[in-house]
Amino acid sequence: MTARQTPRPTPHQAPLRVANCSGYYGDRLAAAREMVEGGPIDVLTGDYLAELTMMLLWKARQRDPGGGYALSFLAQMHEVLGTCLARGIKVVVNAGGLNPAGLAAKLRELAAAGGLQPSVAHVEGDDLLARLPELQARGHDFAHLATGLPLAGSGVEPVTANAYLGGWGITQALRAGADVVVCGRVTDASLVVGPAAWAFDWAMDDWDALAGAVTAGHIIECGTQATGGNYSFFTEIPDPVHPGFPLAEIHPDGSSVITKHPGTGGAVTVGTVTAQLLYETGHPAYLNPDVVARLDTVRLTQQGPDRVAVGPVTGEPAPLDLKVCLNHRGGHRNSATFVLTGLDLDAKADFAEAALRDATGGPTAFAVYDLRREHGGEADRLTLTVKDPDPHAVGRGFFTAVAGTALAGYPGLYLEHATAKATEYGVYWPALVPSAEVEAVTVLGDGTRLPVPRPPAERPARALQADAEPPAPPSLADVRPQPLRRTRGDVHGRAGRTVRLPLGTLIGARSGDKGGDANVGLWARDDDAWRWLRGHLDVERLRALLPETAKLPVSRYELPRLRAVNFVVHGLLGDGVAASTRADPQAKALGERLRGCLADIPEDLADPAAAEFTRVPEG
Repeated sequence: MTARQTPRPTPHQAPLRVANCSGYYGDRLAAAREMVEGGPIDVLTGDYLAELTMMLLWKARQRDPGGGYALSFLAQMHEVLGTCLARGIKVVVNAGGLNPAGLAAKLRELAAAGGLQPSVAHVEGDDLLARLPELQARGHDFAHLATGLPLAGSGVEPVTANAYLGGWGITQALRAGADVVVCGRVTDASLVVGPAAWAFDWAMDDWDALAGAVTAGHIIECGTQATGGNYSFFTEIPDPVHPGFPLAEIHPDGSSVITKHPGTGGAVTVGTVTAQLLYETGHPAYLNPDVVARLDTVRLTQQGPDRVAVGPVTGEPAPLDLKVCLNHRGGHRNSATFVLTGLDLDAKADFAEAALRDATGGPTAFAVYDLRREHGGEADRLTLTVKDPDPHAVGRGFFTAVAGTALAGYPGLYLEHATAKATEYGVYWPALVPSAEVEAVTVLGDGTRLPVPRPPAERPARALQADAEPPAPPSLADVRPQPLRRTRGDVHGRAGRTVRLPLGTLIGARSGDKGGDANVGLWARDDDAWRWLRGHLDVERLRALLPETAKLPVSRYELPRLRAVNFVVHGLLGDGVAASTRADPQAKALGERLRGCLADIPEDLADPAAAEFTRVPEG
C-alpha cells in the first residue's frame, strides 16, 4: 500500500492535533496504538532520548554495530504504521538515537514486509564525535557547563557527542512529503515545533508562534506526566491508573490546547500542566535551537474537562550556540545496602561503618567510597557505593569483603542488596558549540540530502542563561503579585495566626534532573497561596528544609503567571544520573520530600481537614 499524501494544512484549517506516545525509552508500548485508535490525530510523536539513553544506546551499538536506536519504536510501528498511512497521520520521533539512518532503513524493511511503502526520511548531523578533533582545532573547547573545564587535557575520551538540533529538519522532511521522520538528538520540543512549522508554514523568525510550539512540546514530551502521572495531588484524580497520553491542539499563532482522548484515565488540568511545565527547567528563558521561549509569559486556562489552553507565549531569537551532550566511560560501580532495625540505630550504623572500612580497605581502596544513611519507616538503611576503574575491585572483591562481615556485625544485620557483579557507568559532559558549526541534513527516502537552514540567532546561550531580567509581559491581568510588607503580627506577608502543616497540603511540586543539577518547581493553586509561597520560600529556607542543599549553589526563579517558583540546585547529582551515588539519582522525589516538610501556613489558607495541626502564636 502506497502512502496517501495529505495536503499541507493552512492557518485557516482546524488546529493541528499532535499526540505523544512515548516519554522515554521504556515507556508504555501500547501508547502508540492507544493514540492512533483513540481519536483523531494529525501527527504522532515519540520522545525516546535522555542524557542517560545516549550512553545506553552506545553500549547497545558495541554489541551490534547496526543498532544504536530505540528498538521499541519498531514494535510500536508494527501495530500502527498501516493505520497511520491510511489516515494520513505523520509520525515524528527521535528514536533514531545514535543511528537514525539505521532505524529509517529498518523501518522501511518492516513496512515492506507488511506490504506498505511509506516515505521515510531521517535527520542527521547531530553526531559530532568524529568531528571533535577538527572542532577543537578551530578553538571550540567544549568546556563543561558546570565546571568550566575544557575537554582537552581533562583526560576524558568521549564515546558519544551529540548536538541538540531543532525542528527545521523535520519541517523540511514533511514539506518534501515524508510520512515518517526519524531523528537522532533533536530537542524533545522539536518533535512538535517541526510539524507545527510545516502545518502553518511559519517563518524562521515567527518567534512567538515557535515559542508556543516549544511550550506545547515541553508539556507533552514526557507523556503521562501531563495527564496526572507523578502529580502531587494525585488523590484528586478520579481515575489515576493507566492515564491517557497527552495531545496538543496547535493553533496557527502557536497557542495550544492540551488534552487527551475521551474515556482515558488521568486528567488534564491547570495543575497537571503546570507541573510538567516546571519539570527539568531552570531560567524562565527556555533555550531551544529555534527560539527562546519565555516561560514566564505563559498563560494557562482551564477551558473545560481535560482541556487546558496554553498561550500566547513570548518568543525571542534563537541562541547562537547549541547544547552538546557528551558521554564518557566513568569506570565500574557496585553497592551494598545494610538494614538497621530495632534499638541503638546510631550505634549500629557506626559499627557497620567501622566494619566496612576494616573489611574493604576504606576510602583509599577505591576511586569513590560513598556511604549514605537513610531514615524511614521501621528501619534505616546504610548504603555503601564504591566506584573504581578496576571491575574486579568493585565486583567480586568488594562483594567478598562485604559478605565477610555478615556474621560478625551488629545484631539484626541483613543485606537488602549486594551483588558480585560490577556495573559500568557513564558520565555526562554538557557543553556548547556554535550552531554555525553543526551541519544538519534532512535525508529523504530516495537518498536526496537537503541541508537544514539555520534560524537567525542573537546572543550566546551562556548570556541568555545569565540574563536575570525577563521582558515585560504583554499583560499582568492574570496575576499581579503584591509587594510584601511585614508588620508586627504578620507571618511572611500575611497577618494572623498560622498552623504548622506539611508544605504539600497547600503547594504542589515537581522535580527532576538536568545533568548534575536538580530542579524543583513549586506552584500554588490560587493567588493568595501564591503570594504566601512567594514570600515564604526563599533560598535560605529551602536550604534549611533540604539539608543536602545547604552548601550548594541554588538559583531561584519566579513565574508569577504560573503562580510558581523554581529552584535549581547546582551540583546536587554530581556527574549526572548515570554516575550519581544518590538513592534518587534523577531527583524525582526531591519535590515530594520538600512537600513533606513542615511550614507555618496562614490559618486562612490551610485546609482544616489536612491534619491535626499545632497553632503557632502571632508575632
